[in-house]
Amino acid sequence: MADEPGALSFAMVGGDGPHSYRHNSSYQAGAVASAKALISNAIAEIFDVNHLTTSSGSIGIADLGCSVGPNTFITVKNIIDSVELKCQSHGFGSQVLEFQVFFNDHVSNDFNTLFNSLPNDRHYFAAGVPGSFHGRLFPKASLHFVNASYALHWLSRVPKDVVDKQSPAWNKGRVYYTNAPNQVIKAYSAQFARDMDSFLEARAQELVSGGLMTLVIPCLPVGTAPSQSPIMAVADLLGDSLLDMANMGLVSEDKVDSFNLPSYHPTPQELENLIKRNGCFEIVKLEPSGRAPVTKETAPNIQMFISHLRAALGGLLVEHFGVEIMDELFVRFTEKVANSSTLSPSSYRMMVELFVLLQRKAA
Repeated sequence: MADEPGALSFAMVGGDGPHSYRHNSSYQAGAVASAKALISNAIAEIFDVNHLTTSSGSIGIADLGCSVGPNTFITVKNIIDSVELKCQSHGFGSQVLEFQVFFNDHVSNDFNTLFNSLPNDRHYFAAGVPGSFHGRLFPKASLHFVNASYALHWLSRVPKDVVDKQSPAWNKGRVYYTNAPNQVIKAYSAQFARDMDSFLEARAQELVSGGLMTLVIPCLPVGTAPSQSPIMAVADLLGDSLLDMANMGLVSEDKVDSFNLPSYHPTPQELENLIKRNGCFEIVKLEPSGRAPVTKETAPNIQMFISHLRAALGGLLVEHFGVEIMDELFVRFTEKVANSSTLSPSSYRMMVELFVLLQRKAA
C-alpha cells in the first residue's frame, strides 16, 4: 500500500562494502542476542500452537525493518526453532507446519543483498515486502508473529514544524533535538506518537487474535536529559561538523538548517502509554532486554561507533547533501567524537534497551 505523502523512504547502506550495514551492525546484533532467550521463553509460555495452527498449517512471521542481514536471519531462526520446539512438546511434529517469513523494509532497501544472503538450510518460504511499517503491509489476520528490533525509533518523517522557518519549533543550526528548545522536543515526541499509533493500528489488523509481537527499542530513561545519551549527544557533534563545513563553503547553511535526523527515543513510560492507548494489545512484558552493561573493555571503539553510524545514516546524508562530502564529513565527525567524552562507558547507562512483548487481544 502507498506510503503517506511526505514520508521518508531511506534504508541502511546496502551492498557488501566497508561502509555497508551488513558489515557494521554488530551493536544491533547484540540486541538480537539479548532478546533471544526472551523471545524463546515467550513462545514457550504463551504462543498457542494448538489454536494458532488449527485453521492453517502455515505460520506467518514478519521481521519489520529487516535491512540486509545478517541479524534478521538470526532472529527468524530463533523464532522458528522455538515454535518447532513448542510443537514437539505438544506431541505433533513440526513437519506438519510450514513457515512463511516476510522480510520488510523501505523500498530503497538493498533486497538483492538480503536475498543473496539467505541461509541455505532455512526451513521457511521467504518473501520481501517493501514499504513503510507505519502503514498496512499485509492482509488482515495473516500473521502469527511480528518482530521489530532497533526499528521503531526511526520516524516516518522529520516533524514538519522543525523545518518550518515560521514555526517556534524551527530547529535552526541543529540536526537533532538533543539540546534543542522544548518546542522541538515536543514536535519529535508528537511525531513519534503519531507513528506509533499508525504502527500499532496496522499490526492490530494484520495479526491473528492471540498472535505475538516483540519489539526491541532504545529508550531514554525517565528523568534523563537527551544530552546525557551517547547516541543523542553524538548527533550534536555531527551537526557541528556540518556547520563547520557550511562555514567553509563546502555545503550551504540552508542545506544544514533543513536537515534533521528522523529518529526519536521515547521513555519506557511514553511507549507504554501509547500501547495502552491503542488498546488492541496485551502488554505481557515491557522491561530492559538484559544486555550486559557496557564497560571499558566492551565499549565500542570510536572508529567502530562511527562506522555503525555511517552505515545507518549514510543513505540519508547522501540523499540530502550528496556523496561528495561524505568522506570529509566523517573525518571531521570522527575527530570531534575523539576529542569529546561522549562515548565513555558510563554514558551508556543513560540509555535503556527495552524489550516489549505484546499479544493481540481477541478482536
